[in-house]
Amino acid sequence: MITVDGKHVLTELVELVDPAHTAVLVIDMQHDFIDPDGLFGGLGIDLSMYESSRQRLGSLLEDARRHGVLVIHIQNTALEDRMSDSPSQIRFNLRMHEGPRQGGSPLRYTVPGSAGHEFAEGFAPLPGELVVRKYRSSAFWGTNLEMLLRSNGIQTVVVSGCTTEGCVESTARDAMFNDHYVVIATDCVASDDRAQHDASMLLMRHRFDMATADQIGAAWYERAGHAEEEPA
Repeated sequence: MITVDGKHVLTELVELVDPAHTAVLVIDMQHDFIDPDGLFGGLGIDLSMYESSRQRLGSLLEDARRHGVLVIHIQNTALEDRMSDSPSQIRFNLRMHEGPRQGGSPLRYTVPGSAGHEFAEGFAPLPGELVVRKYRSSAFWGTNLEMLLRSNGIQTVVVSGCTTEGCVESTARDAMFNDHYVVIATDCVASDDRAQHDASMLLMRHRFDMATADQIGAAWYERAGHAEEEPA
């Protein structure tokens, strides 16, 4: 921790991810996005980056649950008949995956009631874990996420999930704008476009704290050790 003009600023990872004030945001780990038989996989979109990130994110979640860290699952949602899509949002959709679409209609994914909207195997919320449905890239836009964070005394969000350059980066930026510390779990984020992933990671390294799942887990273990040593 350092002090800047009378304000105490957390700087060390073990301080930043203290379980007492940290939440893990698990973004869009849903069937349509990351499973081979989901919508994106069926279009032939490259999902290979998720093979390793899924495993690492699974480990991060185990550690978070073991240490009592708040876990919030973000669930991308698109209403039937595009009722949640404005014309500008449809235009945004059209610019994504132009090749696989082959000039067809804007992609339609993660509609409630469909298999694609469900969380992928291994990422279903446990009882008591929060779920926030979102309708835009950022998990803060038009949702109750900020209320949930502040209601639970959360100062830091550990951001994980997909896709790196889209919903992950959008959520990370809005978290910072809402005065939360942001830690990107570097091996727990992925994209279906490696070049865009790399570009986003380059940008985020200059804005947010970055740590692997193992480093974050080690910080939680260290913090737990300190708590046990403190006198009753």
